[in-house]
Amino acid sequence: MNDILRRELAPIADAAWNFIDQQALLVLKPNLSARSIVDFSGPHGWELGAVNLGRVEVEQGEPYNGVSWGLRENLPLIEIRIPFKLNQMELDFITRGSKNPDLSAVQDAARRAAIFEDMAVYNGFKEGGIEGITQATPHDRVELSDDPEELVKAVAKAVEMLHLTGIGGPYAVVLPAKHYHALLQSTKTGYPLYQVVKEVVQGKVTWSLGIEGGLVISTRGSDYELTVGQDLAIGYHLHTKEEVDLYMTESFTFRVLEPLAAVVLSNSSD
Repeated sequence: MNDILRRELAPIADAAWNFIDQQALLVLKPNLSARSIVDFSGPHGWELGAVNLGRVEVEQGEPYNGVSWGLRENLPLIEIRIPFKLNQMELDFITRGSKNPDLSAVQDAARRAAIFEDMAVYNGFKEGGIEGITQATPHDRVELSDDPEELVKAVAKAVEMLHLTGIGGPYAVVLPAKHYHALLQSTKTGYPLYQVVKEVVQGKVTWSLGIEGGLVISTRGSDYELTVGQDLAIGYHLHTKEEVDLYMTESFTFRVLEPLAAVVLSNSSD
């Protein structure tokens, strides 16, 4: 029986499906930074429609026939879909043994999906009811400098702020790609500044295309939760003689449990 992705209906051989999935995974893995930092719950499947918040909003009006009542609070999952097209002949080339078919459309869809997920976690997605980490934290922002040496000082200051608030480590640093690569290429007295930052946070230093500014965040656990229903997957829509219409999809939501567990690094112009 076909599931909601309807892959069995596509004119795509198993070998081609495997190649498509591999190409998507090659892009998703390095671009999904938030999953390695916040708590991850799932995948729970398409059936999960909302996260139970464990609260009830009690109706303040008169009881109904002597019965008081309230609504249970929950956070609904959002579903994303990114359509793309693949050339039928290119897919047939895979079955014939081609090692370099043109699957750039798959890679682009995977990149868009990863950026969207990271963006929702870090910056929030108001339309989907998601408050991001940078929106929730009450800490003062620390300036994000283009100078790698000043960046090290900014990270140290952010860690100190978390310590003083009672937020333990280890910590992680999430940077825009430009700042991350500048840090990788910089040294002081022959010692890589990237390693200095890792020692300051006693954790990982990573990058994201979905973040505005940067973050120093505790990875001790139980502060942030990313809940995934259907994990990132590729489904089938329709096809013609020349093209197959596919899509990348996912259902997820995110919630902040402890707003104090992160400090935002932002440019002075932000």
